[in-house]
Formats: sequence, C-alpha cells, structure tokens
Amino acid sequence: MALKRQFDMTSLFSMASMTDVIFLLLIFFMVTSTFVFPTALEINLPQSSEQTAIKPATRVYVDKNQVIYASFDEAEPQAVTADQLLAFLQLARASQTDSVGQEQYIAIYADSEVPYGKLVEILDLGARHGLKMVLATKPAPESARPAQ
Repeated sequence: MALKRQFDMTSLFSMASMTDVIFLLLIFFMVTSTFVFPTALEINLPQSSEQTAIKPATRVYVDKNQVIYASFDEAEPQAVTADQLLAFLQLARASQTDSVGQEQYIAIYADSEVPYGKLVEILDLGARHGLKMVLATKPAPESARPAQ
C-alpha cells in the first residue's frame, strides 16, 4: 500500500534570510572593531630572550624620528621635549611608590631604529635622579633564542 503525500516538496531553498544574517554579522563586526583603540604610536620594539612581569605605570616612548612621548597610567602619550622629560620624570619619582609600598618602574619603549645613544641619554637622565627604569622589548622568536 503506497502512501501519498498531500504536499509536493520543492527543491528550492531561500537564501534571503541567510544573507540578512551575514549582513547583520558584518555590520556588528565593523561597528565593534572601531571600539578597539590601537596604540597611538607605531613602535617596533627590539627583540629580547627574556621578558619581565613588571607592569609600569609610567611610560616613555621614543619613535623612529627620535620624538619623545610620555604618559602616566593609561593616559594618551603626549609629546615632550628633553627639558619637559626631566620635569615629567621628577613627577614620576614623586609618585614612584604605590599604595602597597611596592616600587614602580618607568618603562622606555623605543623603536628599534632609535640610535643607542638616545636611549642612553634617557636612561642616564633617570639614573641621575634615582629612578628605576626598564627598557621594553618584545620576545624573540624561538629560533633566535640562545640555547640554554
């Protein structure tokens, strides 16, 4: 005994709802990607085999054109001159210990194209005023690390 269907099945599939979903996802990702604020300075850090777990509150940036920028906490880096950097570092020294009593460090982020002498000038400026400074680097790839 053969059973018959009352409705014929069509072999067509409507893609209209699928394209609506794709466009909504596209709009969602385009809008949310504008909320991600990249770092304002493009700095290619030199590579290092060791990394530190220190999270500095004060940062000094030197771009490849040797322009110096400085910032406290999460503030936007502001361009400073060498004389203004000294005043900035003195302010950093005043706020160098946090509420827990732990010493804070000043991180220097310098582009890999910055001459070594410029970095030494900034590090020396901090050392003369008793500041603890660290040079930020990015980790080297595994193939470039020394054998242990």
